[in-house]
Amino acid sequence: MPSPAQKGDIPNFAARAREALSTYSRRRLLASAAHAAAGVALGLAGARSLFAQAPARQAAELGGDFHLLKAGAVNVLAVETGDGLAFVDGGPAVESAKLLAAANALGGGGKIHTLFNTHWHPEQTGANEALGAAGATIVAHENTRLWLTEDVTWPWSNETVRRLPAAARPNKSFYSELELAIGRKRVRCGHLRDCPHTDGDQYVFFRDDNVLAVGDAIYGVGWPAIDWWTGGWIGGIVGGLEMLLKVANEDTHVVPARGPVLGLKDLRRQHEMYETIWERLVKKLYSGGGPDEAVAAKPTQEFDDIMGPSEEFVRRAFQSLWAYLSPDA
Repeated sequence: MPSPAQKGDIPNFAARAREALSTYSRRRLLASAAHAAAGVALGLAGARSLFAQAPARQAAELGGDFHLLKAGAVNVLAVETGDGLAFVDGGPAVESAKLLAAANALGGGGKIHTLFNTHWHPEQTGANEALGAAGATIVAHENTRLWLTEDVTWPWSNETVRRLPAAARPNKSFYSELELAIGRKRVRCGHLRDCPHTDGDQYVFFRDDNVLAVGDAIYGVGWPAIDWWTGGWIGGIVGGLEMLLKVANEDTHVVPARGPVLGLKDLRRQHEMYETIWERLVKKLYSGGGPDEAVAAKPTQEFDDIMGPSEEFVRRAFQSLWAYLSPDA
């Protein structure tokens, strides 16, 4: 399914992916032996030091203005801004009442004036209707706003996510980057243009506090669910991590939508792992294989002991290559 974006600074991802792959292949050819040795060395012993096993940072470490709330299995970052609250993601709709009640116990009297949607999925946009009706500013990438204007049916489950009413859609969108001040907080929003999870993924960086919220572009636990139907892909996970590694530093608290708060070392370990998996899947694609062959090749085998069963992840990760590297498939 094509991206809904119709205008703005939306790159040609397929062309750039091919160019990146060509550059990558030349570089890998020169260093293939070293890389293979590193991959073997990582193995299960290395995997046990991946992010899933890293010591979880406590929410208190984020700072007094930051609160990590739970909406079902999803993290919602609540930020006191001096004039109320800002939320990064809103959890699923069934959790909205609990979430808003929890907000009432925080500074700012429970007034949520800003909501950031890191992407369009219902686990992130469930509070849009309530907060939009209350007059909140809803900030998202333009692709996220556009996906929320139409019904989306996922082919792997036949589940249809209905469009949101107009009042629940983002009312402040951007294409590449957005700088804004909300109360006493300076915020930079950036499009994760390589599309790790969807084609509308954004990060939300609270610059003075060094807190970086990334939605489902990065998982804190388990294998990610790549929504290739709305633009996400395995190469985008690698590219998104590379982008975030340039935003974060050793002291940055990285808040994913699922799992514990992460740090720079966790991002580096994830990057190494997904880069390895991406290369294996691309090789399988260009050798003429399909999703079944990709699963049979076990491209994640040295990581499965920590990450969990990977068949669904591998299948969707492989399918995600079609739009970017085989657009006529």
